[in-house]
Amino acid sequence: MLSSPDLSFSRTLPIVVFNQLGELLEQMAQTVESATLVLTEAVLARICIPVEWQRQRFTLVVSGQFSALLLGNFEQGEQGSRGAEEQGIDSALNARLTFNLEAIASFLYELRDLFECDSYTHQNLERYRQIIGPNDATLQSKFSLLLLEYFLTQPNQEIIAPPSPTAPAVYICQPVEDALKKQVSQERLLNQVTTQIRKSLDLPVIMATAITQVREFLELDRLVIYKFEGSKVKTQQYQSSTDEDNGKRSTSISVNNQSLVEDYQQHGAYIVYEARATDAITCVLNYTEKNCFMRTSQCWEKYRQGFTLAVDDVEKTYALEECLLNFLRESQVRAKLAAPIILEDRLWGLLIAHQCNEPRQWIDSEKNLLIAIAEQLAIAIHQAELMQTLTQEKQTLEQRVIERTIGLRDALLAAEAANRLRSEFLATISHELLTPLTYVIGMSSTLLRWPLGELSQRQRDYLQTIHDSGEHLLEMINDILDLSQIEAGKTALNISEFSLVNVAENAVESLRKKATSEQINLNLDLQIDPRRDRFTADAERVAQILSNLLTNAIKFTPESGNVTLRLWVEDDTAIFQVEDTGIGIREEQLPLLFEKFQQLDTPYRRRYEGTGLGLALTKQLVELHRGRIEVESTISIGSIFTVWIPTQAMRVMS
Repeated sequence: MLSSPDLSFSRTLPIVVFNQLGELLEQMAQTVESATLVLTEAVLARICIPVEWQRQRFTLVVSGQFSALLLGNFEQGEQGSRGAEEQGIDSALNARLTFNLEAIASFLYELRDLFECDSYTHQNLERYRQIIGPNDATLQSKFSLLLLEYFLTQPNQEIIAPPSPTAPAVYICQPVEDALKKQVSQERLLNQVTTQIRKSLDLPVIMATAITQVREFLELDRLVIYKFEGSKVKTQQYQSSTDEDNGKRSTSISVNNQSLVEDYQQHGAYIVYEARATDAITCVLNYTEKNCFMRTSQCWEKYRQGFTLAVDDVEKTYALEECLLNFLRESQVRAKLAAPIILEDRLWGLLIAHQCNEPRQWIDSEKNLLIAIAEQLAIAIHQAELMQTLTQEKQTLEQRVIERTIGLRDALLAAEAANRLRSEFLATISHELLTPLTYVIGMSSTLLRWPLGELSQRQRDYLQTIHDSGEHLLEMINDILDLSQIEAGKTALNISEFSLVNVAENAVESLRKKATSEQINLNLDLQIDPRRDRFTADAERVAQILSNLLTNAIKFTPESGNVTLRLWVEDDTAIFQVEDTGIGIREEQLPLLFEKFQQLDTPYRRRYEGTGLGLALTKQLVELHRGRIEVESTISIGSIFTVWIPTQAMRVMS
C-alpha cells in the first residue's frame, strides 16, 4: 500500500488569515460529492477539555475523496486570544495545514477519545475515521488553486515597505503564496507521472520521462535510478535532449541497455536510468558500487524498511568512509537524496538525486516528492513485471495449445484411419462369410424338407440346430455390414410413403412366436389417427429399428413379463415407444448402451449371447433419419425406449 505523501506546510499566521483558511476548507467541503464531515473547535464548547486543547484552533474536513486538517496553536499565555481577536487585537498562531492521511486519522482518533461519555458522537467520529482515503487528485489540485487564487486577490493585504525605491513590494502572505505555488506545481507533476503510468505499459519511456520531469522541477544536476540485482524488467537505450533556447539548460537522458551488463549479479547493483542537466556533468550510467556498498551494510537494511537518505554534503557525511567518498568524488556527487523503490516488500532499487558541484540542503517537500515519485515508479515496475509474466505465460500456453492441437489432430487421423480399416475389414470378412453361410442355411433347409423316413429324429434335430445357428449368424453379419456401410457414409435411405400401422403390426407379428415361446405378453398400442397413418421415410429401416428394439426388450424381460409397442404422431414426427417390464439398466451403464460391441453386465448375459451391435445400429439408423432415441430405465421395473423420426422429403428424380 502506498503511504500518504506529507503534503503540508507550517507557518506562523495571523489569526485572521488562519480563519480565512478555515473558511476556504469549509467552502471546499461543500463541493465534495461524498458524505463529508466538517468540524471546528466549536464542537468542544459543550464538553470539558484538557488545557492543551484550549489553546488549539482547528478546521477538520473528512471524506472518502478529500480530507484536510488546519491546526493552530496559540503561544503560551495566549489561550484567551479569542477575546482579543473579537476586540480587533492582532494575534498569531503556529499553524499547520496538512493532507497527510496518518496525521488526520491520528487527530480524529484523539478527538474521538474526548467524547467517551457521548457514545453517539464517539461512534460517529470512529466511522468517519474508517472512511478516510487518499485525496482525489482533481479535488486536491482544485483546493490548491482556490487557495492560491484567494491570497492573490485579497485587496487589503498589509504591505511591507521595500528596502529601496526600486525593490518590489512584499506581501505579508508571500511565504504562504510561494509555498502554495510550489505545492500546486508538485501536485501537477505527481499527477502527470501517475496519469502516464495508468495510460502506458512502456516502462523505459515512463522511467525516462519521469526522471526528466522531476530533475527539471527540483533543478537537480542529475537524477538516476539505481537497480539491485534480481530485477526482471528489461531496459533499453534512450537518448533525448532539449534546446538551450530561451535560457533553458539542455538535458541529457540515458537508459542502460541490458547487453551492456553481462553479469550484474557479480556487482550487486548498477545505474540503469540517468537524467543530467548538461553533458558537462559526468555520466554515471552502468556505474556500480561493488566495493563500497555491500548488501550486508546497515544502509541496505534501512532502505528495505523505507528509509530515505539525505546527504547535504558528502565531504562531511562520509569523511570517515574513504572508499565511498572517493567513489562519489569520481562520480561528481557533492550532495544526494535517495528514496527506495520498494516492490511488494522487495527492494527493487533507489531513486537518487545528485547535486554535483556544491552542497545542498534538502527540504521536506523535496524529500516527499522523491518518495511519492519512487512509489509511482514501483507501480509502473510492478505493471511491467506482471505484463512480462503474462506475456510469457501466454506464449507458453499458445505453444501448449499448438502442441496439443497437433497431437489431437494426429490422434484423430489415426483413429479415423483405424476406424476405416476396421470397417473395411469387417465388411470384407462379412462378405466372405456370406457365401458359405448361404450354403449352410440353404442345404440344411433342403434336408429338413426330406421325408421323416429318410432321416432320423436325431438327425433332424442336428439339422435344425445348424439351420437356426446359421440364421442367427446371418443376422449378426448383416448387422455388421449395415453398421460398416452407415459409418462409411455409403448408406442411402430408400424414401417412400407407407402405412405406419402396417409397419408396427408386421414388426409385432414377426416376433409374436418368439415372445410366446419366452412366455412374454407382446402388445401393440396404436394411438394414431387413421388419417395420419401415411408417412414418408425408409419403411424397411423403420421396420428394422422396431424389430431391434422389440427383440432387445423380449431378450431382457423375464417370463410372464410384458412388452408393449406404442405408436403416435405429433406434427410431422412419428413416435415409437417400446416399453418392457424387464430387469432394467443401472444409471451408470446408460452411456454405454448405444456403444458398438458393448454388452451390459447383467445376470442375463450368459443366457443371451450377442455382438452388442443391435442398439448401436438402431441409433445409427434413427440418426440417419435425422431423428433421436432416448431411454428411461429403473432396475427391476423395466425400460422405455422412445424414438422420434421426422417425415422425410421425397427425392424428385430428374
